[in-house]
Amino acid sequence: MPLAEEMHALLTAAFAPTRLVIVNDSARHAGHMGDDGSGESHFTIEIESPAFAPMTRLARQRAVIAALGDIVGQRVHAVAIKASVPAL
Repeated sequence: MPLAEEMHALLTAAFAPTRLVIVNDSARHAGHMGDDGSGESHFTIEIESPAFAPMTRLARQRAVIAALGDIVGQRVHAVAIKASVPAL
């Protein structure tokens, strides 16, 4: 299973997001440090969920990283996270 699909499944299960976009940015980082040649080394995640309402920005980022398990830091070099609460 591609990493983007795995991340989508994990984040959907953890946060029931109203919006979830995962972009594979690896091609933009080809040849840079952390590029392992797999084509799955750098991602941007935009996630919106009511579950983030009581959390600070840092707590949201930590929660997303925790939900991704061993992906961040072991299987992926870098993840940019934009976590927000749905607009009313």
